Amino acid sequence: MSFRLRLALFGAALVAATLLAFGWLVYTLASNSQATAQDDALKQRATDALGLIARAPVGELNRSAGTSLSGAEDLRKRTDIFLEVLTSSGTIISSTGRIGDSTPAVPATLIAGAEAPGGSLATIDTPGAPQLRMHATAWSRPDLGLRGYVIAGQPTSVQTTNRKGILGFLVVSSIPTLLAALAAGWLISGRALRPLKTVADTADSIARTHDLKRRLPPASRKDEIGLLSASFNRMLEQVEAANQQLAVALEAQRRFVADASHELRTPLTTIRGNAGLLAYGPGVTDEVRTAAARDIASESERMSRLVEHLLTLAQADAGQHLALVPVALRPQIESVCRQAQSMHPDRTFRSVGLTDASVQADEDAITQLLWILVDNAVC
Repeated sequence: MSFRLRLALFGAALVAATLLAFGWLVYTLASNSQATAQDDALKQRATDALGLIARAPVGELNRSAGTSLSGAEDLRKRTDIFLEVLTSSGTIISSTGRIGDSTPAVPATLIAGAEAPGGSLATIDTPGAPQLRMHATAWSRPDLGLRGYVIAGQPTSVQTTNRKGILGFLVVSSIPTLLAALAAGWLISGRALRPLKTVADTADSIARTHDLKRRLPPASRKDEIGLLSASFNRMLEQVEAANQQLAVALEAQRRFVADASHELRTPLTTIRGNAGLLAYGPGVTDEVRTAAARDIASESERMSRLVEHLLTLAQADAGQHLALVPVALRPQIESVCRQAQSMHPDRTFRSVGLTDASVQADEDAITQLLWILVDNAVC
């Protein structure tokens, strides 16, 4: 899974979490609002019934035998608000709702609270019947010496239906919102990651072409992506510089090997010839043997010095800097002359017209330079 897709999915997940929280809040508020609205409607219907009772003739309120349910609506099929008017003894004077062949059962706890200001409310569960929300309030006709209760009720299925509608709306509306969030996250993440793709493409191109001179375009943005581009360019500069130093070092090594092969050919030939003479030469006198051994020793020392000289030149070519200090030339020249005289007794070495001059140089490099001059003179 690509990083771009993960970012888009992460953004969609955040939107989904937000929608879930928002949907839960809307659903809860709507459910509470529906319940409150139903309770208010029941109270209003009961209040309207009290007004009718206050004007009803005595014959309508003094029914000891109860009322007929022929015109009452079956609450298992309808969800309208129904009314029941009871006497204080519990006799039903009037009812607009029924469950089968009987009126809805009114619990005693609901009747007990009917005398309170505002009446009482309760949710009633009856086996085999729909759940009902009921409101009870008391009525009285002092002029007739009658009193009783008004019950306003309604199945709670109307709330359930409304809640399902709200839930369905939230779910259906969330689907295109999530798809839009996913598409927006995909587009935004693609735009945000475009500089990273440029970095990756540049790195891949450099790996394929070995072109260390390539650079990313100058970053115009000051965010983390811009800092990454600038850091990548600095890294390329350092890699290019290191590669150039490596190339210089390899070239110096190649020249060192070539120079060593060339410079050491003559001493090796001399040593090999003298060694062969000592080992296999017939009738070799002691004087010749001594001279051959001396030549071998001399050429060996010369080879050592040549190797040191070549190594110094290679180090200089590779960019290794010498330690420059004040060096007095006269002691250096006199020391090399004494050593050269002992190494070449058949030659005469003199230092003439020396002064106490000094130079900023590497002491070992000055000594090696003097030995190069001596070797060139005696060869």
